[in-house]
Amino acid sequence: MRIFWDPRQLEHAPAIEIHNGRVEPCEETPARALSILDAVGATELPPDHSEAPILRVHPQAYVDFLKVAHRDWLTAGREGDAIPYGFPVSRRRALDLDRIDARLGRYSYDTCTPISQGTWTSAYWNVQTALSGLDAVLAGDRASFALCRPPGHHCGADYMGGYCYLNNAAIAAEAAIAAGRKRVAILDIDYHHGNGTQDIFYARGDVFFASIHANPATDYPFYWGHADETGEGEGRGANLNLPLPRGTEMAEFERALDQALNSIADFGPDLLIVSYGADTFEGDPISHFKIKTEDYPAIARRIASLELPTLVVMEGGYAVDALGANVAAFLSGF
Repeated sequence: MRIFWDPRQLEHAPAIEIHNGRVEPCEETPARALSILDAVGATELPPDHSEAPILRVHPQAYVDFLKVAHRDWLTAGREGDAIPYGFPVSRRRALDLDRIDARLGRYSYDTCTPISQGTWTSAYWNVQTALSGLDAVLAGDRASFALCRPPGHHCGADYMGGYCYLNNAAIAAEAAIAAGRKRVAILDIDYHHGNGTQDIFYARGDVFFASIHANPATDYPFYWGHADETGEGEGRGANLNLPLPRGTEMAEFERALDQALNSIADFGPDLLIVSYGADTFEGDPISHFKIKTEDYPAIARRIASLELPTLVVMEGGYAVDALGANVAAFLSGF
């Protein structure tokens, strides 16, 4: 399996986040990627596919904001990472906002997604990594792995959140359709619901989104990921959420996986994108499933049994010492 990675993805290195009312060290660190690199072996550098694929998903105004947010934060006399503190509950009209605090709130929904000096650079090369993995699959590889860091699945078209800034899986799906694929499926198996990916494709009938995740009644992101969210308009029936309780072990997870894979098979996609999060691991510090390292190859084998061209995109996973082993175990199943 070809593996794609760019060292510029390490430049995003926020120091803090605000979580549960406390200022804490940011869980999403460069050490996550280094742990994976130590375990998976040789990687390939991605070529530059330009901003054009990004702009198929994210509007220009949002992209421009990401490019300048940290600079404008420092220009306003602040220090460290840019973190929002005010969020508009209702947007009754288009807003032309000058103050960086207002723009941060406009384009985000939480206080645990800081923007540091290297955030745009890392997010940009993150996308190029995912697109390079897609290129390999479109050229005939059965599967490829894009080592994406920071993750992307919580990021919607015009908002960041959950450590995510650009939605790598969604951008890859749009690029696949632009390249001629008629139907794409995205399977999200991160502990947390992929709310951004769901939002982007919720009214689309050519992209099927299935997510297995912690019940949003108890876990982030709370406002998305409930079982009754099935799509709207042309996308009605093309969105499948399978929320599971805290403490879920392999047997229950497998039952949900079989349901998701059967639905994907019924959809009949030309391509599968897997948003893989290793935060389902029993030792993850911010999550509450009980999946073991030795379970991941079986999960991957079951996904591979669909016999679809498959791009695996890295999402979460915060047990840094075990992260590399968990990713390598998953990839071995392909």
